[in-house]
Formats: sequence, structure tokens, C-alpha cells
Amino acid sequence: MSRFGSYFLMKTEDVGEYVQEKLHYFDDDAKLESKEIGDGNINYVFRIKDTKSGKSIVVKQAAEALRISSEMKLSTDRGRIEAKILQMQERYAPGLVPKVYIYDEVMCAIIMEDMIGYAMMRTGLMNHEIYPKFAEHITTFMVNTLLPTTDVVMNHKEKKELVKEFINPDLCEITEDLVYSEPYIDYNHRNNIFPPVADFVQKELYEDKKLHLEVAKLKFDFMNNAQALIHGDLHTGSIFINKEHTFIFDPEFAFFGPIGYDVGNVIANMFFTWCNGDATIDNKEEKEEFCGWILDTIEEIVDKFIAKFKAKFKESVTEIMAKREGFLDWYLGSVLADTAGVAGLESIRRTVGMANVKDITTISDQDKRARAEKMVITLAKNYIINRGKFKTGADYRRAINEVIEMYS
Repeated sequence: MSRFGSYFLMKTEDVGEYVQEKLHYFDDDAKLESKEIGDGNINYVFRIKDTKSGKSIVVKQAAEALRISSEMKLSTDRGRIEAKILQMQERYAPGLVPKVYIYDEVMCAIIMEDMIGYAMMRTGLMNHEIYPKFAEHITTFMVNTLLPTTDVVMNHKEKKELVKEFINPDLCEITEDLVYSEPYIDYNHRNNIFPPVADFVQKELYEDKKLHLEVAKLKFDFMNNAQALIHGDLHTGSIFINKEHTFIFDPEFAFFGPIGYDVGNVIANMFFTWCNGDATIDNKEEKEEFCGWILDTIEEIVDKFIAKFKAKFKESVTEIMAKREGFLDWYLGSVLADTAGVAGLESIRRTVGMANVKDITTISDQDKRARAEKMVITLAKNYIINRGKFKTGADYRRAINEVIEMYS
């Protein structure tokens, strides 16, 4: 009888046997090595490799609690959601997500293609690697996976069935708390505040009532705007990359929500990288090259997204009223406003919230880290409060340059 007939949390010594039983991916005489490679807060990710042939595969298992807090319990059904969504995304954006071989409902585990030869993007960026094709790839992925799942394109009844299928209350609750609430009102006492900026956070976040109102509006949009099937956690830790290609994975937070949530997350995480490069690169020319590329990339992401979104909309629209003159401009305008708002929310929650971002926390010089955090928060507030003004890549670049000048 199989020992994988009932759920348990696997360890490195279990996953080789597991893969062979479920998929028989490796030869019988394979010499398997297993290693945990995930650095996320929720799941366990293993690479299993045959040292004889070089073949490898990945197993991702959903745990029943967060790794960062055993008190936060989660439904393991998110593994099913992730597997199904990866398969859908492969149809919409072929080659930009890893292939799923099997989803095991008992062990709540996905067996998928190994992205060997790729680095986790956050790690690469913290080593100040430049990825010249990233803006092209990520905007293609976002437009091709998001727009087709809106009411603009998809049959409305089909979409409503998918909304039901991909309801994701446990993961949405995490986002509602950690992104849209706790960074502004620390009612669960889980925020991680860097002591040198505590007074700044108190004044700029906890006591700013105007900011709270705008965040509340964005929170209710997140909870009620079932616009498209979004990734839900699209940051540089959910991307594997090299100089030529990009893989997007880890869509366990996916549900039908606002498109701007994905786009804004990408923008915010790119600025974290700028802060890291600015604070840690000593060589002037290297710093200018890397940080300049980051600013170029942020601008390109926004402008390429807009151009591709417009083209895809005109090519794919099926909803009769969405074809009316002026609708595309209105619809895209609302997406861009949400994008700026979410860029601000992600920036703040990754700076003061429960899950701080490594790009910032690894800045060893306390003064430089404090400066980086103040820049992030100041920029983020501008994004949130003035979100309707961010319509082009140049608008983001201008705002970033202003905050750099402010803290120079």
C-alpha cells in the first residue's frame, strides 16, 4: 500500500520516492538528490534531480499553515487552484509558465517542470543582474492572461462559473489583512517596523487619515471588483528568469480581482530593487547602469502594458457595449489608476508589514536602509493618493525622480 495515500507534509527524503510513484519520471537506476529550494512564506518546494542523467523536476506541496506563522491556517485547496491556473495560463501565454505534469489532490502537491538554468528574479536582482527582455515578457504575460478572462472578452456565463471555481477566501483574507489593513492600523500587532523609521511610520502611515480613506476605497475595490483572473502575488519572488527568457509561477493567490493588482505589484517590486542597488553598489558606473536600467524598465513596463492592452482589446473584444467609442479609454484608465494604487500598497506593506522584502532588509548600513524605507513610503503615498494621475511610464519616472531628489 502506498504511503502517499493520506496527506502528510513531505521532507526531502520523501519526494524522490513520491515522484517515482506518481509519475515515474526517472529511470529505475536513477540516483536521486532532493533539495528544498523554496523561499516563500507558505509552501514547500523541492527539486529532485538524477545525478546520472541530469534530469530534474519540481514538487510543490501546500502546507496547512503559513511557514512564518503556524497560527495562520490555510486551506490546502489552493494547490488545486494553482495547478489549474498554471494550465490556463499556459494556454493564454505559452512558454511563460512552467508545465504542470500532475496535481495530486491527496498530498496537495503539484509535480511540475523544473526551471533549471533560471534564477529567482529577486535573487538575481539583488546580485544586480540586468534582464533586458523582462519588460517585454512580463507585459506579454499580463495582457495575455488578464484581458481574456474579463467580461470584455470572455462569455459572461463562462466567466461567472470560473469566478465560482476560483473563489479563494483564505488567501484573499491574507491579502486583505496584510496589504490593505494592517500596515495602516496595526490592530493585530504583526507589523515589522525598522526602529530608525518608527516615528516616520507613526506620522506618515498610522496618523494619516486621508491616506486611510484612500486605502479603504482600494480595499473595497479589491474585494468586489471581479475583473479578471489575476495572479494575485506577482512579485520578483514569483518569477524565474535569465537573460533570454522569463517564467512566471506561484499563482496560489489567484482569484477574480482587479487587473491593476498584478501590474502594481510588479512596479513596486522593481523600485525595491532600485533602492537595493542605490544603497549597496559602490562602483559609480555600475550603480548608474543598474539603477538606470531599473528606471527604464519601470517606464517600459507601464508603456508596453498600455500599448499591448489596447491592441489586445481591439483584437479580442466580444462584449457589444465594450465596443462603444470611448469605452476602452475609460476601462484602461481605471486599470491604470488601480495599478498606481496597488503599487503604493505593495510598497508600504513590504516595508512595514508582516512580510518585509529582502531587497530592503538586507541593506546593512542603517542610515541607507532608513533612507530607502522613507523613499519607498513617500513614493507609495503619492501613488495611492494621486493614483488617477499615473497614466504613462513617464509619470512613474517623474514621481520616482522627485522622491530621489527629496532624499538626496
